[in-house]
Amino acid sequence: MSVDLLNQYIDYALTFERLAKTEPNSGLKADLERQADAYRRLAAKHASKLGLPPPSKPERKAVAATSPS
Repeated sequence: MSVDLLNQYIDYALTFERLAKTEPNSGLKADLERQADAYRRLAAKHASKLGLPPPSKPERKAVAATSPS
């Protein structure tokens, strides 16, 4: 087990999060976010095996619902 693999999982998660942030298609956006979450879970599991703390959670901004005026 290596820290390199942990870094790779985190990098993949960040890449999918970046892609999701700019994706206009809501279905694809949700898929990209799920993929990012999966890599974050892998990173957390690997960090635990290495005796390290889990990576921080991503900052996801909720989309505010607007009501018609």
